[in-house]
Amino acid sequence: MKILITSIAFFTLFMFAFLITGCENFVDVELPDSQLTGTKVFEDPATANAAMTDIYSKMRDTGILTGLSGGISSNLGMYADELIYYGSDVVPGLPYANSLEPTSAIVSTYWNESYHQIYCCNAVIESTEKSSSLTYAEKKKLQGEALFVRGLIHLYLLNMYGDIPYITGTDYEINRQVGRLPSEKVYENIANDLNKAVGLLPLEYISAERVRPNRSAAYAVLARTFLYQGKWAEASNAASAVLNNPIYVWEGSLNRIFLKGSTTTIWQFMPKRAGNNADEGASFIFNSGPPSTRALSNSLVNSFENGDLRRTNWIRSISNPSGVWYHAYKYKQNANTGTSVEYSIVLRIAEQYLIRSEARAMQGDLIGAKEDLNKIRHNAGLSDTPAITADEIVNAVQKERRSEFFCEYGQRFFDLKRTNQLDSVLEAVKPGWESTDNLWPIPEKELLANPFLKPQNPGY
Repeated sequence: MKILITSIAFFTLFMFAFLITGCENFVDVELPDSQLTGTKVFEDPATANAAMTDIYSKMRDTGILTGLSGGISSNLGMYADELIYYGSDVVPGLPYANSLEPTSAIVSTYWNESYHQIYCCNAVIESTEKSSSLTYAEKKKLQGEALFVRGLIHLYLLNMYGDIPYITGTDYEINRQVGRLPSEKVYENIANDLNKAVGLLPLEYISAERVRPNRSAAYAVLARTFLYQGKWAEASNAASAVLNNPIYVWEGSLNRIFLKGSTTTIWQFMPKRAGNNADEGASFIFNSGPPSTRALSNSLVNSFENGDLRRTNWIRSISNPSGVWYHAYKYKQNANTGTSVEYSIVLRIAEQYLIRSEARAMQGDLIGAKEDLNKIRHNAGLSDTPAITADEIVNAVQKERRSEFFCEYGQRFFDLKRTNQLDSVLEAVKPGWESTDNLWPIPEKELLANPFLKPQNPGY
């Protein structure tokens, strides 16, 4: 990601990338430690940092977190109730068709790409530890980043696939026979990784563009982890650790929140090439109707309160004599602009306010809960929430999360799931929806290669 290195350093980085991309997933091909750590990548700070940023590039371009149409912002949006698919190529086995199968390509892609990225993180952790040239501070930073990414990706996998393996090493013989852990243990491992990352990452960013995570990024994912577990005090404390960081300054304009220089951004992906912008723009924006792929559902568009500025600023309508359609317009660029103006924002502080609001309400701090909730509402041009009781505030937070985080990394699907509303909401809008659809199937290829991953998730 815009790192300049010498030709020798580039060669060693290329060899590192070749080696770690040789495994399509964590059970396919043996990669002895000696091959990876035998390179000089982790004996030089420039190439060691390039190895870590290469992982961010992979996350940006492939798998769960990509802003391209293959990422979960799009696919979980269609799997839930945010997006409608308009393409003519509707086939079984895809999210919008509500007919996932263990052999579905998207099921395997998310699984394999995620574990490949986790493998690369483990390689960074192991190799930096063995390095004799990196300073203690350099090792801490790189290991903190790798632990942060490892915890984050496992969190997404857990909430999509249920009980999963938690991979912490690069030993092929161990990984090829790994079993699935109970969700509670996976959550424990995620929290452990993120807490370690908190202790290793610096409070300040190493660059002005916030493309490398800092300590607050680890706290932000910890807050989400505790929210999903219903650990209210821990969620509130982790969110407060982020919000108390003076680096983050509230943006009063909705149209500034998704710019690359937004002061509410916690962590973001830099575009692939100079002048490019966030991939989400190209994924969601269309300029004529009917759309060729996906558009926002009418139920989402009609769910906004009267006067909500997010409805007018973050949603754009396209009409012709045949009808009107809507697309997400948080990102407003879908082409090269010479100088990049929008990066893909993965974490932002609005989420931390709403996590803390819900956590405070669940603990009986209704005044604090309403203060956090109203912070988000006021920015959308809305008045104070009329909610009074704890239950009313929690329900108001859920409604606010739908309006705030639509088409952002599957937040809507995960919220419906953790609040046990998937069936009641999606049965009405998804033909054939069944309660077992709350989990994705384990890829059939993985079950055949490793019997320790059995049994398959119910319903598949």
